[in-house]
Amino acid sequence: MSEEQMIVFRPYPLAVGQKIRIEGGRRGGDWLVIGVSDRTVTLRCPVSFREFEWDRFCYFVEEGKGEWPRRG
Repeated sequence: MSEEQMIVFRPYPLAVGQKIRIEGGRRGGDWLVIGVSDRTVTLRCPVSFREFEWDRFCYFVEEGKGEWPRRG
């Protein structure tokens, strides 16, 4: 295996009460985190007060080098 340039995605540890801004995409805008589980996140729009539960989709992203593909 060799070292390769790659992008690593890790689930972002959202917590209830956090105020977040999503830039771009269909979920773009300001949100209040009102629920978090292992699989889903529930967000409330601070303008319309509508609430949405989605599969978790927020990730921390970093670029780096590492073994790719990693075995086992």
